[in-house]
Amino acid sequence: MTALQAAPPRPDPATHDEWTENRPSRRGLPRLELGEAWRHRDLGIVLAQRTLKVRYRQTLLGVAWALLQPLAGLLIFTIVFGRLAKLPSDGLPYAVFVYPAMCLWTYVSTSVSAAAAELPQNPHLVTRVYFPRILSPAAAVLPGLLDFTVALALTAVLFVVYDVAPGPQILLVPLWMAAAAMVAFGIGTWLAAINVKYRDVRQILPFLLQTWFFLSPMVFPSSVVSGDWRWVYALNPLVGLVDGLRWSLVDGPPPPLADIASLVSAVVIVVSGLYYFRSVEDSFADVI
Repeated sequence: MTALQAAPPRPDPATHDEWTENRPSRRGLPRLELGEAWRHRDLGIVLAQRTLKVRYRQTLLGVAWALLQPLAGLLIFTIVFGRLAKLPSDGLPYAVFVYPAMCLWTYVSTSVSAAAAELPQNPHLVTRVYFPRILSPAAAVLPGLLDFTVALALTAVLFVVYDVAPGPQILLVPLWMAAAAMVAFGIGTWLAAINVKYRDVRQILPFLLQTWFFLSPMVFPSSVVSGDWRWVYALNPLVGLVDGLRWSLVDGPPPPLADIASLVSAVVIVVSGLYYFRSVEDSFADVI
């Protein structure tokens, strides 16, 4: 019969090394992990394609809605503000003046709303699948660029009807479209992160967008605000975008120097939105 082996002595709790858990420090700004988002860009494209398909599923007019929304605004605002109120239009026919702004606004407002709602409407993407969550608001912003392009193409008809010829700066239109996407993404990122925890965003967002519309130079030229207040007004990122798009597309007045404030404001919105989103991203699965 073999003797039982003695059990190894238990380590002395006083002298035994404790387990340590290595966690990244929460102090300071979080890492944005943009490289990881780029590596998952194919998933972002798939999400954008899905959003585009859902948008026009079971609709009779399909992508024609991209034209109807800005055209409806064009008709109403031309009659009310152009004919009745006789608002200034920087020497351009009022329809030519207001249409680029309507296209821009339709894209930005639709994209911001879609980005804010994307995560709460798809909780399974947060709780069951791992991917960089920042791809969700990004994917919500991309599909609208197709509608934006289709709507802007209709400006060619206005050129013929009102005998307006664009200048060489029309080549810069894609730049303003990209800037509009950046602004929509930045604001959408902020709202998407807040909306996961506070669903009040869905209730207040239409009011905020309506207020933003009338504070932006959509139906009037930004030149109505002058002096030192012009720099303050240009902190609204849509001021510089609308001025730039009108200048590039319909040969309106060139953007004033004060519109640099719009560019700075847009960058701040995007960067701060990215950091805020990343700082609360880990809690999404717990509260959604």
